[in-house]
Amino acid sequence: MLRMTSQIDTIVNAYKTLSKIPSIVGAKLNNDGNRISCKWSVRNLDKGKTTKYLHDYILNDNLKVISESEFGVDVSNELLSSVSPKGMFKALIREEKEGKDKKQYLEVWCRHNLAHCIDLTALDVHGDVYADSEFGSLDWSQDESALVYVAEKKLKKSEPYIKRKAEDKAKTDGSGESTPKRGEEYVYKQDWGEQLVGKHLSVVVMCKLATETVTVLEGLPETWCPGQVRFSPDGQSVVGVAWETEPRRLGLIFCTNRPSYIFKLTLDGNLSKITSEGLSVRSPRYSDGGELVWLQRNSEGPHHACHAIFAKKNDQTQIATVIDIIDTEMTTSNGEAFHGVYSQALPSRCFASGGRLVFSTPQKNEVRTYVVDIDGGRIVDISNKSFIGSTSVLDVKADIVLAACSNMTTPTQLFVARLPAKGSEMEIQWVQVTESCEVPASVARSDVKYIQLQHDTEDSVKSFTALYFAPSELDKKFPLIVWPHGGPHSAFVNAFSLEAALFNMLGFASLQINYRGSIGAGDASVRFLLKRVGDADVRDCKLATDEILKQYPVDSTKLCLFGGSHGGFLVTHLSGQYPDTYRVVVSRNPVVDVATMFNSTDIADWCAVEAGFLFTEKGPISEEELLAMRRCSPLAHVHRVKAPTALMLGSGDKRVPHYQGLEYSRRLKANGVPTKVYMYEDNHSLSSLPAEMDNLINSADWFLTHLNKSD
Repeated sequence: MLRMTSQIDTIVNAYKTLSKIPSIVGAKLNNDGNRISCKWSVRNLDKGKTTKYLHDYILNDNLKVISESEFGVDVSNELLSSVSPKGMFKALIREEKEGKDKKQYLEVWCRHNLAHCIDLTALDVHGDVYADSEFGSLDWSQDESALVYVAEKKLKKSEPYIKRKAEDKAKTDGSGESTPKRGEEYVYKQDWGEQLVGKHLSVVVMCKLATETVTVLEGLPETWCPGQVRFSPDGQSVVGVAWETEPRRLGLIFCTNRPSYIFKLTLDGNLSKITSEGLSVRSPRYSDGGELVWLQRNSEGPHHACHAIFAKKNDQTQIATVIDIIDTEMTTSNGEAFHGVYSQALPSRCFASGGRLVFSTPQKNEVRTYVVDIDGGRIVDISNKSFIGSTSVLDVKADIVLAACSNMTTPTQLFVARLPAKGSEMEIQWVQVTESCEVPASVARSDVKYIQLQHDTEDSVKSFTALYFAPSELDKKFPLIVWPHGGPHSAFVNAFSLEAALFNMLGFASLQINYRGSIGAGDASVRFLLKRVGDADVRDCKLATDEILKQYPVDSTKLCLFGGSHGGFLVTHLSGQYPDTYRVVVSRNPVVDVATMFNSTDIADWCAVEAGFLFTEKGPISEEELLAMRRCSPLAHVHRVKAPTALMLGSGDKRVPHYQGLEYSRRLKANGVPTKVYMYEDNHSLSSLPAEMDNLINSADWFLTHLNKSD
């Protein structure tokens, strides 16, 4: 008991230490580029949620910090914020709890004064304002007279068929509304799935500040769900992204393949489509010169893949390709390999002088930052060369570029640079704004290695990468956590991670595997995995394990498996296909049976496409497809599993419903495998602070307990 208590205390203390390290949520420059307002986030264990706060930095002409705010300002209840074009006003959407209810307010601040405060909940013009990454926006008109945002459409009230009411309320309910519809209070309303629960149908809302008038813009088809809206430069229209809601809303979070349009809607209701059918689009951005750019790919296939960047001049109908889909790689103007654009969004402000666009994207083992000539397509890597790791652009103003940099041993720091003239971008010099938060010495001096791996096969795509992260202790063999990412079309990058740092502090080496199908290595690599899930990705993980055992000081008798979602799919595959290789498993919300998941997930198309079929719900159910889904599932190998397995499940998971893990656990227990299930009131990501804290501490404890047991 003393040993177990000491072990838990060690894990808890390590987590508490790391939880005090803040991360950057976002940052903005003022119009002159000499003031930075940075939003930070830190875990607040006593409150059981994160605290967000603002901190300001003043720069001199050499971009050095000359002063900063004395203390952070808590902005945890701000959902959205936006500074006006001339910098005179700041608008924000604030949400406050009043008893069991919540209220949303639109506030506009003029320097130190509160110029407007509008109770949006009391107005009852629309439902909740959307502040998520898919739909959310808050944008000013150029003349600073109006704001536009996205909110839930106000639904018509309903009532039971039998309800006693006053005779004089036959036609209205007293508020001017028509009589509620009878018998429709239980009609099913489809929402947008994982992390967008309760979002059914959105509307575009404009607020005219002079009169504090809040109105819903008319003119969009009823089957469209708009988001990511912003004013056109002349202020007479808005542009945005619209998704079709029929015949079905498939999950949007992490899914960039949904059919959608870039639209333009005038304030008096005239609608035009900017993009055509069969496309998936996102992130429309206007330059100061009126040029519109956006991300675009075909609306099919893998949930995330390579994007192209397109542009349209305000006075022309022609659409030009700025960067096309990259199949494998191309060479940048400064002679480096570029594998395409995989970012989920462009920076809110991303334009520099000379018709240039600045953006960041995963590239194999790092996030890298680029500047591209919109007219000529010339691309230059401007990532922070003095900092080995990831560079992510946050804001661009007055040719000043603001970025966040981090790696696995260094928490996020702010850097700033003045973008050189066109043609000289590679001479960029980055200046550090913030000091790195102190991390435990064992993490700070750890080793990070980029691993390049390749199969000796005839496959069209043979190579993939991995990140090896281990304590730098001599003459010691480490237990190894084999860690494939979820998705499957995402990637690990060399950036700070509390999870990886925690395992590192506890003496583990970790191997984060970007198997074939990961983003950042060319579109061909992403699409290679289709029809090969449960095979190619599993072989990649086993090859990576074998190579690390050959090259690094790893204890082959202490191999752990750790992964969530598709990573959970892979670790349960590995424990079943290689039962004598891996010692202990932790799997979070794993896909264990693709065939049964097909009927209940918010991304049914994932099940079909990854198994190698076109997604359709028309016509007869194909037994061949169901069998293919079952054969590529870990459930096909569950009878061979020997390793003790812990399952971390979310009861509110819409992506991989928790019954998948429960079914798997029952099979393991029936076969005599030590098994434990943790169930959290959370969604697929298990990212709420109580869920994160508990599942990470219990994961580490599960690993250490079973590694220390004698066979």
